[in-house]
Amino acid sequence: MPESDRLYFRQLLSGRDFASGDMMATQMRNFAYLIGDRQTGECLVVDPAYAAGDLVDAAEADGMRLSGVLVTHHHPDHVGGSMMGFELKGLAELLERVSVPVHVNTHEALWVSRITGIAPGDLTAHEHGDKVSVGAIDIELLHTPGHTHDHLCLFSPADGVLLAGDHVLPSITPHISGLLEGDPLASYLESLDKVCALDDVEIALPAHGHPFRDLPGRVASIKEHHAGRLDELRAASDGLGWASVEALSHELFSERSWGPMAESETYAHVEHLRIVGEAEVREEAGRLLFLVR
Repeated sequence: MPESDRLYFRQLLSGRDFASGDMMATQMRNFAYLIGDRQTGECLVVDPAYAAGDLVDAAEADGMRLSGVLVTHHHPDHVGGSMMGFELKGLAELLERVSVPVHVNTHEALWVSRITGIAPGDLTAHEHGDKVSVGAIDIELLHTPGHTHDHLCLFSPADGVLLAGDHVLPSITPHISGLLEGDPLASYLESLDKVCALDDVEIALPAHGHPFRDLPGRVASIKEHHAGRLDELRAASDGLGWASVEALSHELFSERSWGPMAESETYAHVEHLRIVGEAEVREEAGRLLFLVR
């Protein structure tokens, strides 16, 4: 973990270090982070979705005062909201305890508001490249769309720390939703290049999974995965001919993974091929059918 005389830093695992006994927190295994300045005693919390009071308590037990929230993206396991039949109090609970700014990506601040119930006026929206300071610690906000349209990575150049959210995970590839506008897969690959080009990243800290140091190596591995997925899609289309997204997803994913998420990711890939001129689409009986050339 990063450590200096001035940097205050805590990595906290949901269901273990906070939100103990919460079934959803234990299942999802999200990391929340506290990052701040020991000299001024201020800190920020990153992605407080569960038992937000526990995170405030952890900071106060260390002699720190919470001065703000950083949000990587709007999914309920990062900000709170309704998820798989459970209501996660998240940001709303935290703001009942302390009144602090909530820093979000301007592209989908309204999504954060809708999911958490927090008024848009109570959110502080940012553009790519904006900086949020806590004491003498500067954190750069990097817009990295792909997993979601509004995803942010958080970079502390002076300390070599990249808080990667769900953008770069150490052992699995983040879900790329075909429901986003444009070409979500292309956006994601471009965002991977964006973080890979950062100088002086000493450690990447994800929202799920273990910290890792070889960011360029992990980015290369993820890009290779998606290139392989596109090749699998080409081969599946060769065998099926004109086919629905559902039928194509059954060729790409194991049966236990069939369903909306597999279809959404399949759509992101086949739509990418259509946009770059490698696939055709037609509508038949109310369904989209694709053919990869």
